Order: sequence, then structure tokens, then C-alpha cells
Amino acid sequence: MDILVVNLSLRPSSPVKIFPIGLGYIATSMHRAGHSFDLLDIDGHRYSDRQIESFIKARNYDVVCMGCIVTGYGRVRDLCAVIRRHHPHAMIVAGNTVATSIVETLLRRTEVDIAVMGEGDETIVDLLDAVAHDRDLESVQGIRFLRDGRLVETPDRPLIKDISAVPFIDYALFDVDLYIEASGHWLADAYPLPRQELRALPVNTARGCIARCTFCYHVFDGMPYRRRNADAVLAEVRQMIADFSLNAVSFSDELTFSSKRQALEFAEKILASDMHFYWEADCRSDLFDRDEDIDIAAKMRESGCTAIGYSLESSDADILAAMNKKASVEQFSLQTGLFQRAGIAPATSLVLGYPQETAATIAATFGCCIENRVYPSAGYLLPQPGSRMYAYALEHGFITDEEDYLLRLGDRQDLRLNMTQMGDAEFEKHVRDGLRRCNEVLDVGLSEDQLIKTQFYRAVGGRAEK
Repeated sequence: MDILVVNLSLRPSSPVKIFPIGLGYIATSMHRAGHSFDLLDIDGHRYSDRQIESFIKARNYDVVCMGCIVTGYGRVRDLCAVIRRHHPHAMIVAGNTVATSIVETLLRRTEVDIAVMGEGDETIVDLLDAVAHDRDLESVQGIRFLRDGRLVETPDRPLIKDISAVPFIDYALFDVDLYIEASGHWLADAYPLPRQELRALPVNTARGCIARCTFCYHVFDGMPYRRRNADAVLAEVRQMIADFSLNAVSFSDELTFSSKRQALEFAEKILASDMHFYWEADCRSDLFDRDEDIDIAAKMRESGCTAIGYSLESSDADILAAMNKKASVEQFSLQTGLFQRAGIAPATSLVLGYPQETAATIAATFGCCIENRVYPSAGYLLPQPGSRMYAYALEHGFITDEEDYLLRLGDRQDLRLNMTQMGDAEFEKHVRDGLRRCNEVLDVGLSEDQLIKTQFYRAVGGRAEK
């Protein structure tokens, strides 16, 4: 059975290349189960459309597998059309949120045959085994497909309870140097090394999130938050340092630290080891809420932590309530000051454009960033299918053609849907004015075209690279 695995590129013009952790786990599971495959890494190599088509038609594939977040729906649809043109009988399999959040649209409007729901580590192996042995697809848990125009839903697959036992990613399956060499383009702006000397990869520490923000949908939606134990994570880091001479690691999760005890334990285990590397991670915006938590932050800094990410989203109480954020601006400010005192750069993001948004709320949110000396990663509200704000947009007529909306999805830094009372031009002007003010007051040094499309999370203390 000839199998093709595809890693799509959602931002082909960007210098940012981040190793696809999710696909890495899927490919590792396939390889360990004895399924060999070709890898078409579009994002790593930034292949042109002509190169992609040449690669696809060079061999007769029986199964083609890909995963993508829902904002890449249009790219999935277009690529699957090319695959079908050259391989009319191939089974095309898709996973991640492009499958879980819009399964009916995906299966009815594209050439995708099988949608993998939720975690795919075990599902993909069972699916390939079923295809190889010509078994009925209904024997495979956790997939959706059409049969005679009817959506067939197989039983959901039980969650992997102990994700610490999941095998480490087999990086030999990828041209990993492409990602290591590009790591200076996406790490936070807080490392004591020149960007060209940074050698980093992301490492997964958890699956899911304890929050239920109304703008968000992820592949683990509705599933319990699960995290790997510190020993498993650091064992993987040790192996990666030995294999690739890494000097930095990004713990790239929706939520790395859900408790102070977890963060302290992690830092202490690094300090007790013989490893020396810089790292960044994510936590809740209200996790460190007491002055004495400076001791934990200091331990994190001592162990190599250079930056920590958490979201402000908005400084307006009504908007935060609409987002279902369980944190206040006061908590955000306390935590930000604590990390800054410890020498850790805070990184934050904003979601602008809830129906309650006004010129005043936008100005106040950027004012909060200035007061806390953090240049934010700003973006417009982009309701994701499956989220409560997506349902709101449908109910109130902001989305009238779902596939048209899906095809217009993309980076959140581009205004795709405006649910405020402001016109598009006025809305964008207020956002740009706020970012310009942050840039000037905080002396970040961004050019006009970098204000919203920054490559890195910005931390005050160093000027932006040109």
C-alpha cells in the first residue's frame, strides 16, 4: 500500500517555519506500526504549486493523509482536488480541526473521504490496517465518512489517558534541520543569544486546555486537559539536545502550566539535571497571583525560562465576560509585573472585535499593554466553527454562506469578519493607532508594516530587528 503524508503550508510567504508537532506524532505512530510512507513537507520546503503537483503525480498513491487547522480549509480543498485528479481511487484522509469542527462540509464539499475525529495517534493506525486488510471502515473508532450520501459516524475513540507514555516523535522522518535553522524567526524576543545562533524545536507537554473561551475551538474541545509528567518531557528534551544540539526549547501548548506547583516542579527538575537550555512556555493569565510567587518565577528564570506567554485579550470587563475569560485585568497586571521583576519576558495576545468593541475599549486595551510594558500580538476576532462566537455569527446573520466564510479564513491579523458597530476602515484604524502608540511609547522599533504582523512576541527591553 503506497501512502503519502502531507504537511501543508498556511503561510507560504512567511519566513516562520514551526515543526508540526501533531503531524509528527501521527507520522511516528504510522512508522512504528510498520506503515511506510512518502512525506510531502510543503511548509518545510515551501514547494511551489508546480512542485507539489509533480510530487503528487510521480507515484500511484493508495492513501493520502493530511492534517490542518480549520483556517486552512481552502488549502485543503484545493490540494485534495489536485490529488483526486491524479489519483482518482486514492483514499484521502484529513484530521485536526478542519475535520473535527466542520466534518459535514469537509466531506461533502471537498475530495476528503475520511475525517479523523479528535486524537489521531491510534485512529490512523487502525484505519490504515483496515484499508490494508480490506475491512469495513465502521470497525475503526473515531472516524466519519459518507456512504451513499449518508454521514457514517463510528464510535468516538477513548482518550489516551497517559500521554506521558506516548512515544517521542521520530524526527528522522522529517528534514528537521529546515525547522531548527528557522527557529530564530519565531522564538520570543527575549533570548540572550543572537537569533542566528538559536537552535530550537517545540516540545509538547499537554493536550487540551482548561479554559472554554467563546472564540476558540480546538481538536480536544470538550476533552479533559491532560499533561505529560516533567520526567517524560525532560527525557525527550535531553534526547533532542543530544541529537540536534539544541540550545532552546519552546514548550508549545495551549496550556503548559496549569498550576504553580507544576511550574515549580518543572523548574526544579531542570536545575537538578545537567542540562542547560533556554525555554519558553504558556500559562494562565491569573496563575501567579501573590507577591511571594516571585520565588517560583525566579526558579523558572534560573532554570532557563526567558519568556512566558498568556493572554490579556481585552481590558474591558464586559468583553472579558463575553469571552468567558476567568481572569481580570488586575490579575494580568500583577502577574506581568511579577515576571518582569524575575527577569522573564511576558508575551500576550489580544482578540479585538467582539460586538461590544468600541474605539474606547480598543484604546483602553492598548493603554493596558503600555502600562504593563508589553507589546501585544494583536489579532481580530475570527470565530472558529464549533465555538460559541461562530454560532453567534450565524444566528445574527454575520455569516450567511458557511463555505464562503471558511474560504476567507486565514491569519487573524487580517480583518475577515466585523461584528462591531464600526465600519471596517474605522475599526482597523483604531487598532493600527493603538499599535502605533504601543510601538512609540514602548520604543519597540517596529516599522509601520510590522505593527500587527510581527514575527515574534515582543518584549520591551530590546529593539525589534530589521
